[in-house]
Amino acid sequence: MASGKRVLLIVGGGIAAYKALELVRLLRKRGVAVRAVLTKAGAEFVTPLSLSALTEDKVYTHLFSLTDEAEMGHIQLSRSADLIVVAPATADLLAKMRAGLANDLASTLLLATDTDVLAAPAMNVRMWSHAATVENVKALKERGIAFIGPDEGDMACGEYGPGRMAEPEAIAEAVMARLDPAARPLAGKRAIVTSGPTHEPIDPVRYIANRSSGKQGHAIAAALAAAGAEVTLVTGPTREPDPAGVTVKHIETAREMLAGVEAALPADIAVFAAAVADWRVAEEAGQKLKKDGSGQIPSLSMTENPDILKTVSGLGGTRPSLVVGFAAETEMVVAHATEKRARKGCDWILANDVSPATGTFGGEANTIHLITGAGSEDWPKLTKKEVAEKLATRIVEHFSA
Repeated sequence: MASGKRVLLIVGGGIAAYKALELVRLLRKRGVAVRAVLTKAGAEFVTPLSLSALTEDKVYTHLFSLTDEAEMGHIQLSRSADLIVVAPATADLLAKMRAGLANDLASTLLLATDTDVLAAPAMNVRMWSHAATVENVKALKERGIAFIGPDEGDMACGEYGPGRMAEPEAIAEAVMARLDPAARPLAGKRAIVTSGPTHEPIDPVRYIANRSSGKQGHAIAAALAAAGAEVTLVTGPTREPDPAGVTVKHIETAREMLAGVEAALPADIAVFAAAVADWRVAEEAGQKLKKDGSGQIPSLSMTENPDILKTVSGLGGTRPSLVVGFAAETEMVVAHATEKRARKGCDWILANDVSPATGTFGGEANTIHLITGAGSEDWPKLTKKEVAEKLATRIVEHFSA
């Protein structure tokens, strides 16, 4: 349990600063003490009074304050916490962290500490994708700074894309996981999960797809994140909400999914739960195909999509140490899945019966047969969330062994 732990919350300047207030409430509700540092820019969006009321503690704003230095030096302020959370972590704050600047209280605290740091970025989509920010984040991750988000969605500036600060509930869960290491057996592991269907365009208005809902893949991503893994979810079109604490890449086609997976490498774990279309139209029509009144049906020439599971299973130095595939079958489930595991070269296969009578596609339950090198293991009928949790437990056991 993380009760009795203390978090130092650094609130940067951005419209997402309002979410810091809800984050404080959620952490206090979980028994975590919160002390806040409010940057000059952050004070343009939330007030010291509101943070003080929620933290029930003094809010620190200035580097040079004789009273504060007498009561608690800025170095001690950072070291008195079990975790430092930067939310929102603006582009400016990330740049200061990377460069080691110390020209205000927040940046000085971050430079003077050896405490674990969790950053929740928030900025315009173009700022997030700028080469400078990309390099800053990469360098900070290499130094051990943890990140949650950003999420993808509508921005306050009117644009759409990655850059929204993760929701307070997701940040709170990430904080609790870091404060209780025993609850994070996959901490330090990177995982890739694919989910949902792919849509292969025929023309600008039609596509080839399947009935996958994405429920199982999304549940697996959430379960691995809850176990402490750094998860990238590459998902086709689905109505499922993005899981909290997971980096999500939305794609449409099989080729885009493969590119998304390759971009997320290297990883320790890869779980391919997506129902990827096996074929696509060889030549997508540039305009909508029209009936011409002759009664003749247009002929579609098909070509094979990339085999993502086989491709990743066959990688050399960047192959994840554990590659898990899914086999959605309608007959001879275990036999076909066993053959598929050998043919694809993956480590495990989760086989399930998706014939119409089972209601697996779009439903809440799944009946799994886990195929490994040691044989077949039959799981009872479980909800997709329970399947995800059981798989996460097996993955933890695999790496523990």
